[in-house]
Amino acid sequence: MAVSYNKLWKLMIDKKLNKTELTQIAGISTNAMAKLGRDEDVRVNILEKICTAVNCNVGDIVEFITEPTTEDH
Repeated sequence: MAVSYNKLWKLMIDKKLNKTELTQIAGISTNAMAKLGRDEDVRVNILEKICTAVNCNVGDIVEFITEPTTEDH
């Protein structure tokens, strides 16, 4: 299962925030922001800090995508 933060980027556009601003108001590291930018896993506390900073729920910023499986027949 893959993770996507596309919802986060859309939310940031709606709130007129750039990555640097979100990093500062959420109190997260630039390394964590870079991981988000690459759709990599981050700790739940990072997502919690972002949600608290922009007043949203985790489902508003992250989406889990089921990867297709290939079966040999």
